[in-house]
Amino acid sequence: MKQFSFPSVGAVALVAALLSGCATSITVDSQVQAFSSLTAVPAPATYKFDRLPSMQEPGQARVEAMADPALHKAGFRRDDAAARYAIQVTGRVQRIVSPWADPWAGPMFGGFGWAHRRGGRFGFGMDVESPWYHREAAVIVREAAGNKVVFESHAVHDGPWMDNTMVFPAMFEAALAGFPQPPAGARRVDITIAPAQSQ
Repeated sequence: MKQFSFPSVGAVALVAALLSGCATSITVDSQVQAFSSLTAVPAPATYKFDRLPSMQEPGQARVEAMADPALHKAGFRRDDAAARYAIQVTGRVQRIVSPWADPWAGPMFGGFGWAHRRGGRFGFGMDVESPWYHREAAVIVREAAGNKVVFESHAVHDGPWMDNTMVFPAMFEAALAGFPQPPAGARRVDITIAPAQSQ
């Protein structure tokens, strides 16, 4: 005989948040670790994007566009013709198993009828997925003359948000938090996205 259960309050809240979309602000919490040899925001902090041979695909331009606002907020100004710094940015995303996923693959009884429960599916004829995504963002700043690395930061975030154009800008902002002298060691950095930004 299979065991049935109702969704937890947390699961219901998560699904409600996903269904409500941009009705409320969201917080992108990233685990960040940064390293810097800079003591002040350099002047002029002009930069150009630097790409490895493996980073020539069209998607790299989209990653750089998502990093631009955070770089400007940190004090950098893009100037490809007279760049003092060469900045390399990367963004990776992978769909992973949701922490809300039920190891039981059998059916369950939802609020209004029978449904199959796997990864947060429940309710009356509903098939509400709760996908989860693992994302990594990195920023490496080199002196254009000499190619010396003067700043490096990595941010990691796991969450349900599918929109890369919403999450990655917040992660790049987290990666640059505290620039040019970020705290030592790993830390959590929360970036809140307002409703207008999360549409």
